[in-house]
Amino acid sequence: MVVSEQIVDRQLTPRGARQVPSAPPRPGTRLVRLVEALWRPALLLGAVFAAWWFVAEREYVANYLVPTPAQVAAKMTDEWSFLLRNTFVTLYETVIGFVLAALLGLGTAILIAYSRTMEKAIYPIVLFAQVIPKIAIAPLLVVWFGVGFTPKIVLAVLIAFFPVVISGVAGLRSTDPELIELSATMGAGPWRTFRKIRFPNALPHLMSGLKVAVTLAVVGAVVGEFVGADKGLGYVLLVANGNLDAALLFADLILMSLIGIVLFMLVEVAEALLIPWHASRRSGVPLTTS
Repeated sequence: MVVSEQIVDRQLTPRGARQVPSAPPRPGTRLVRLVEALWRPALLLGAVFAAWWFVAEREYVANYLVPTPAQVAAKMTDEWSFLLRNTFVTLYETVIGFVLAALLGLGTAILIAYSRTMEKAIYPIVLFAQVIPKIAIAPLLVVWFGVGFTPKIVLAVLIAFFPVVISGVAGLRSTDPELIELSATMGAGPWRTFRKIRFPNALPHLMSGLKVAVTLAVVGAVVGEFVGADKGLGYVLLVANGNLDAALLFADLILMSLIGIVLFMLVEVAEALLIPWHASRRSGVPLTTS
C-alpha cells in the first residue's frame, strides 16, 4: 500500500495549524521581487566597478598591473573569437565533471547512509581523497590520461565530489525515523520509501551541496588546464601571464566568474523547481494558527 500523502502532510504539519493556499504571484509582484533581490548585489558590483575605474584611470596602479575597464572591454572585443572558443572548452569540462561528480557523489552518499559497513569502508577513503591537494595530483593525471579533456574532467570530479557526498549523507539521514516506520507499517518497501520520503527529504541538503560543487567544478577544470593544456580558460590565463597581458588576464577572470555564476544560477533554478515546498523557497509565512 502506498503511503497516503494526507497522512504524511498531517505528520509534517504542526498541530493546530492549517495550510493556506497561496495565489500565484502577479507579474508586477514578480518584478518587484526581482528588483528587491538584485538591487543590493548590483549596487555592490557598481561600487567595485567604480573603484576599479577610479584606481586604473588615475593610474594609482600601473596599467600593466591593473588595466582600465575600457582596456579590458577592448581586449574582449578584439579577442572575442579566441576567448569564446576557450570558454566553451572550460564550460564543457566543468559541466561533464559536475554531472559525474553529482551522480557518483549521490551514489556514494546512498551507500554510506544505508550501510554502516559501507560507511566504515568508504568514508575514510573519501576523506583521504579530499585532503590531498588536487594541484599536486594534476601532473600525475596528465601522465596517465594525456593532455586532452580527460584529466581536466577527472580533476573537476575529484574537487566537486566531496560536498555532494557530505550533503547527500546529511540529507538522507535527516529523515524523521517515525515517518519511515509509518511508511513501513503501511506496506511501503525500501525503494518506495526512498523515492517518496527519504530522497525528497534529502533534496534541500543535496541542492546546497550541488551549489557548492558546481563552483568547485570550475576550479577543478581550470586547475587541470594549468598543468597541461593547449586550450581552455586556464591555458589563456597562462598565456596572458607569460605575455604580461593584464587586460587579457582580467578578461579571462571575468569569463571564469561568469561560468561559475551561470551554472550556480541554473542549480538555483533546478532547486526552485524540485523543492518549491521547502521553507527556503517560500516568500511568505505558509501556516496560520486557527
